[in-house]
Amino acid sequence: MNARIEKFREELNRVFDDDLHTKQWHNYVDYAIIGLIVISTIEVFLSTYDGIVERYGKWLHFVDYFTTIFFTIEVSLRIWCADLLDEKYKGFWGRVRYCFSFYGLIDILSTYPFYLSFFMKVPYAALKALRIARLLRIFRYMKAFNILSRAIKAKKQEMIVSLQFLTIVTLILSFVLFFVEHAAQPEVYDNGWTSVVWAFAQYIGDPGGFADTPPITFTGRIIACIIGVLGIAIFAVPAGLIGSAFTEVMDADKEDEHIKNNIERIRHSFKFEKDQQHTNLFHVPRYQPVDTILTRKFIPQIDIIKAVEASDCFHLYNLASSLNRNDKPEDKIVVINYLKNTPYGCCIDRGSKVTIVFTSGPTEPMTGWFAYHIAKLGGFNYVSKEIEVDADNPVTYYNIEDEAACPNMRLFLDDINRLTSRPGSWAIPVLGAVGLMSRPTKIHFCYNTVKHDAGYDDPDARIADYQTFDSLYLKVADVMDVRYDLKCDRNEWYAVQKEKNIAYHINAENVFTLRVEAYLFTFDNRYLEIVKTLADAFNGALEPEIRKELPCEMLNRRIGYDFGFSDYIN
Repeated sequence: MNARIEKFREELNRVFDDDLHTKQWHNYVDYAIIGLIVISTIEVFLSTYDGIVERYGKWLHFVDYFTTIFFTIEVSLRIWCADLLDEKYKGFWGRVRYCFSFYGLIDILSTYPFYLSFFMKVPYAALKALRIARLLRIFRYMKAFNILSRAIKAKKQEMIVSLQFLTIVTLILSFVLFFVEHAAQPEVYDNGWTSVVWAFAQYIGDPGGFADTPPITFTGRIIACIIGVLGIAIFAVPAGLIGSAFTEVMDADKEDEHIKNNIERIRHSFKFEKDQQHTNLFHVPRYQPVDTILTRKFIPQIDIIKAVEASDCFHLYNLASSLNRNDKPEDKIVVINYLKNTPYGCCIDRGSKVTIVFTSGPTEPMTGWFAYHIAKLGGFNYVSKEIEVDADNPVTYYNIEDEAACPNMRLFLDDINRLTSRPGSWAIPVLGAVGLMSRPTKIHFCYNTVKHDAGYDDPDARIADYQTFDSLYLKVADVMDVRYDLKCDRNEWYAVQKEKNIAYHINAENVFTLRVEAYLFTFDNRYLEIVKTLADAFNGALEPEIRKELPCEMLNRRIGYDFGFSDYIN
């Protein structure tokens, strides 16, 4: 779909989110819809007065036609954008499913039947009655109705169980009533249906008098008393359940609001820092220690954990995971910020033929910060997996066992294939490495399927342009050695797993993995300079023909717009 049209649909979806506390102009649309619903209802009410119709009939018809046309456009746009509201409304049958949802059905019935009058005779009173249903649409904007519906859903099972119990008990009592009353008044209780109807009619007060057959025996009257008590219970039990659910729902709303507030406060902990020692660039901090958030923001540790769990922009991480366990690292729990703009994590198209890929956000989020900044400073495309669908059964997107194992994996691979469909494309998965500190090489280029094989003759390797690759490797190896005394290797410590590796699931012309010892970007204070050096080397070797500028928000801090990844200009 055209990008401009998709953007328009997303904007419409935000307009139709039924939240009266969003952007100002969105609120104006919401209030306009509510106002026209009220005006339409008043018009229907006034049209019941013959004198008003005779005098102001033209104006009433104008209001009727105007509001109908407005709501026709609005409802049609809601149906068009329904898939953005929920994935289950995607496609033709998804739209049909939306039309039969509670609000979708109200929208349809209160709007489209008007046009039937042009093709067939439809009673005018029926059309007016349907338009009154528009009042139900106001429930979309009423928090109280939302709470009520959630309370009923929360206690639905309990209410069903209580109703089943009352129904069974009432049936038993009604049959007992028949047997004792049939002997006393056989002409009245001539079959079981009479006693069943009488018993159930008592619960609603028998408004039609269709069960005016009171029992006359002593046992029958005792049963009638029991049914009377059950009549109280049949309303008292659901009322009590819904009452308790009200409290639970409102407490949950307060908790959700509290968590949202903490998420925003934690996000503001990631105020851009300036790398004054090396690059003079502003950047999102790599992490914030939990203890620092606790002492500076006064957010209890349990609330920090809840906020991270509920958010779609934070990971918890133990910095000790960036070091080999044989080096005996000390535990230090930190919060790491990331960017999410897709169901699986992040996808940024910068028009480059180079795509930086990150596959392991939940398990090594520090590497995600590193990979993102290589792409940002290099002007490369970026695709990252940040969301774990099932935390108890994590799925790697690096070595892929089964594409169907995770619903987001196919979308992740499709986005990479879309970005790497350009001629001369390069896909570079970036991973952290946790070798011993004594390991001689720190930056590892992996492309062959066998360790210790640094040659260029592996038939299963996914590199088509070895000349450019060799030039890139030599450039990186040289600059890292000269500037930082860091050594590089090719396939010395790691190799790619044939067929299972992500390289064999995407269509890029060239694919190799860059593994960097995690402590370099976790503990080394040259971390941003190392990132920039790598990005510059990649640019010089892979896209030398394109002149790229440094991101403006990293050169000059925009006060008030410098908190976390969401304030980066992608």
